[in-house]
Amino acid sequence: MSVTLKEVAERAGVSRSAVSRTFTDGASVSEKTRRRVKKAADELGYRPNALASSLTTGRTKLIGLVSNNFHNPIFLEVFDLFTRGLQDIGLRPLIVNLSDETNPENSVHMMRQYSVDGVVVASSTLAPSFAKAFSDAGIPVVHCFGRNSSSPQVHVVGIDNVECGRMAARELHARGYRKVGFMGGPELATSTQDRLNGFAKEVRRIGGMEMTYSYAREYSFEAGRAEMERLLQETSGEAYFCGDDVLSIGALSAIADAGLSVPGDIGVIGLNDMEMAGWQNINLTTIHQPIRQIIKSAIELMHASLTDHDRYPEARLFPCRVVERGTLRPRLEN
Repeated sequence: MSVTLKEVAERAGVSRSAVSRTFTDGASVSEKTRRRVKKAADELGYRPNALASSLTTGRTKLIGLVSNNFHNPIFLEVFDLFTRGLQDIGLRPLIVNLSDETNPENSVHMMRQYSVDGVVVASSTLAPSFAKAFSDAGIPVVHCFGRNSSSPQVHVVGIDNVECGRMAARELHARGYRKVGFMGGPELATSTQDRLNGFAKEVRRIGGMEMTYSYAREYSFEAGRAEMERLLQETSGEAYFCGDDVLSIGALSAIADAGLSVPGDIGVIGLNDMEMAGWQNINLTTIHQPIRQIIKSAIELMHASLTDHDRYPEARLFPCRVVERGTLRPRLEN
């Protein structure tokens, strides 16, 4: 049988309401009473019921963690960091799969059913309006990996995808590639659009380069492999900027099966720098996205938003860098 609140009160010699207040964040209780209650609870092995506490405080401490791309291995790291980070500050993550969801109102309804205190949208493909729907419903929200904006409507934490596209173009040019291609994720994804935008603008600015672009159906290994197989049936480029590591790894698989070598025949640069990219049999040159810092910042914003619902939306961007491995040929000497 579990230990009851009444038993703790009797052992501590206090009222049941005093025990309840001791285990309720922000409730008024003297330090002397708190010590007596905690001592009695430890002796009896009492642990407060989180659900019962939420009925008292009106807060569940549940944070909806919603995403729509469970095919991308990078989200194993994302979910691991988010769940541990939220739990470390006393919040409870609720992971929700929105892979087939297109209507934000359905997601808002679901979050209300669970009485979440806040929502983190962890996606680079969902439109800004998706996160805005939670804000409009009065639910604190942070859009992690969302689209950069000078005047965000909700808190946004991520990277400058346009600049990442520019970085990739400069990197390919510095290694002597002149016939380059962009292989992005879904065409309607804001991350795809911004990375292509930056890549194309920088190619034009540099001059002397030819460029093609295409899209994979989703950010997944299978989609990256299928799109590269299609490209190889046409006149392939000298090098490709794949808008995500998982697409790059799929592309590497298709290139190898076609009897071609990397970087001897075709160069590849990705984006994210997920753990798998550094495996010896992959060894992907990529653009590092600082996942840990982004998630830490998103959790900080969520925690602050729970106490300050009128906090003005802000965008936090983190710089990226190229990680040199083995899928691009060496830089040309100046």
